[in-house]
Amino acid sequence: MTKGKDGKTVVESLGDFLKEQRLASRLSLRQLADQVGVSNPYLSQIERGLRKPSAEVLQQIARALRISAEQLYHQAGIVSPESNTAGSVELAVLADVGLTERQKQSLLDVYASFLALNAGDARDPS
Repeated sequence: MTKGKDGKTVVESLGDFLKEQRLASRLSLRQLADQVGVSNPYLSQIERGLRKPSAEVLQQIARALRISAEQLYHQAGIVSPESNTAGSVELAVLADVGLTERQKQSLLDVYASFLALNAGDARDPS
């Protein structure tokens, strides 16, 4: 985390955001890890940016911190804040309990590649 021009804290990464939210909730790392159902070292690694959590773990963290899972998806780069339509598709995939984490990630990767391809076609008038 860094300080902005106005002296407020600017969140640079998912880990920084999680730590800020955890501290605001007055939870220790161990307390949050217990509520989420992950190990203390794993949660510490997420906060330090050494691990990238799955969408399922992010949902559990959001629930424990009483914040929206969508906020965490934005911070983690899973959902793009620019497009409401894209976000709704991505959130629907992430919320689908009938898919495994690997299947969800594969669908999100394919969807992102289609969006990138279409954006390239829109720029190329030929």
